[in-house]
Amino acid sequence: MPGVIVRVDDGHGRPVEISEQAAWTRKDHLLRADDEVREASNTKTVMAALVLQLVAGHRLALSDPVDKWLPGQVRNGGAITLRMLLNHTSGLFDYTEDPALAPALTGRDSHVWTSTEILSLVSGHPALFEPGTEWSYSNTNYIAIGAVLEKATGKNLATLVRERIARPLGLRHTFYATGSAWHGRHAHGYEPDAAHMPPEVPDDFRDYAGPRHDDHVDVTGDYVTADGADAAIVSTADDWSRFYRALMSGRLLPAAQLAEMRTTVPEGGPDDPDELGYGLGIESAKTSCGTVWDHVGVVPGYATYNVTDSTGRRTAAFFFATTTLTKQAHQTGAALMDAVNCAVFDRATRLGGSRLWIAG
Repeated sequence: MPGVIVRVDDGHGRPVEISEQAAWTRKDHLLRADDEVREASNTKTVMAALVLQLVAGHRLALSDPVDKWLPGQVRNGGAITLRMLLNHTSGLFDYTEDPALAPALTGRDSHVWTSTEILSLVSGHPALFEPGTEWSYSNTNYIAIGAVLEKATGKNLATLVRERIARPLGLRHTFYATGSAWHGRHAHGYEPDAAHMPPEVPDDFRDYAGPRHDDHVDVTGDYVTADGADAAIVSTADDWSRFYRALMSGRLLPAAQLAEMRTTVPEGGPDDPDELGYGLGIESAKTSCGTVWDHVGVVPGYATYNVTDSTGRRTAAFFFATTTLTKQAHQTGAALMDAVNCAVFDRATRLGGSRLWIAG
């Protein structure tokens, strides 16, 4: 594992923050727990919050069909509502699974894909199911949400995130990335080079752009040119904790809209309603220590997991400086996730305690 950051705030005193990195990465950067990272799909929580702010202001409605805002741009746009986009029940094909996007997703394509181009590409794929009848995670949903937000406000997404989220909450290291530039200290991200990529990785995702050393590619400077409203936000563990606190406490959203955000559909279908549920840009999970609200994000070199309780007073985050994990690393990551969840609720569980050290 090239690098790991863990931050736990159980609501009692000073948060616990730890960063560890492989020795070979130190020539690039000394990792700190307050480094900026790419939040990837955690971006969806912010986009949902922006939509719900506009719903509260009567500028959007969750029942609006997509065609009202993006006429003719989305397959089944007359039957798909904004709510279906936000909770992944639209049935839209996930654009990241189209081979045409592989060069962009590995940093080898300088062409910046617009939301119009991505939605046009997806229109060539059949629907996965009739809108509203099933659940399937699709990044395309949030590409469409981003386009709706820009259409409804006349502002670009970077401006909306800055004016409605980052600036009001004092999040100095949170921004919507429109290029490869960072705003401050930032974690380096890595993927194995082609010769050391696990054999099960598809050919299209074996060769990343970036400087090569120690059997890895440093993808820190790569800008995933297809990232948009689904994955473009950069932040820090501390900033995200403050965002979650504001979100769950009602500072960002009125009670009615926060309740809409936390109304979930079962990810495993009607026969598995109690494990994972997806709301509007956020997920609920029942753990051995309590129910948490969370999201996971993955882009080249950056895997992030952010979690909060229902009040926002208890938060946690962890970050891996790669997305390509061995089977053993997947098991370790799952154990770490469970330990982090429990640390949010159990004051006795600290990073110096047995569960987290075993997980690490």
